[in-house]
Amino acid sequence: MVDIARYEPQDQASAASMVVEIQNAEFGVPITYEQQPDLIDPAAFFRRGAGEFWVARADDGAIVGTIGLVEFAAGQGALRKMFVRADHRGPAHGIAQRLLDALLGHARAHGLETVWLGTTALFKAAHRFYEKNGFSLVNEADLPAAFPRMKPDTRFYRIAL
Repeated sequence: MVDIARYEPQDQASAASMVVEIQNAEFGVPITYEQQPDLIDPAAFFRRGAGEFWVARADDGAIVGTIGLVEFAAGQGALRKMFVRADHRGPAHGIAQRLLDALLGHARAHGLETVWLGTTALFKAAHRFYEKNGFSLVNEADLPAAFPRMKPDTRFYRIAL
């Protein structure tokens, strides 16, 4: 069984290690832990306004997934750090869906109108997942000025709440 829960400080090392490993080893995204302030101190980074950070925690305590929400302007949120360990992916596990549902439910409950996200062209399964969940592809030129773009992002989506 995997629980979806708000991030706690004791989750930091495990969550950061999982994310960086997926970014580097699995997808070859050249980004380091030090280049990601949202991994260094997730509570301080995400918990402003309607922001929050969640983890998917397995029975043994291992972090097998993450997702974060940043409120970057009035009514506007950015989905960040959605990662699920390869051995816990897919509809049979349902972890990605549960993480996304937690984020969207929280965003709605806190009055956000739109959630935006950036991803890389490499994450093909993620593109299908976001589209299946109602996100629409948008051009980079159509992003809000305050959208917190990450350097590796080349593909962008939005969903109206």
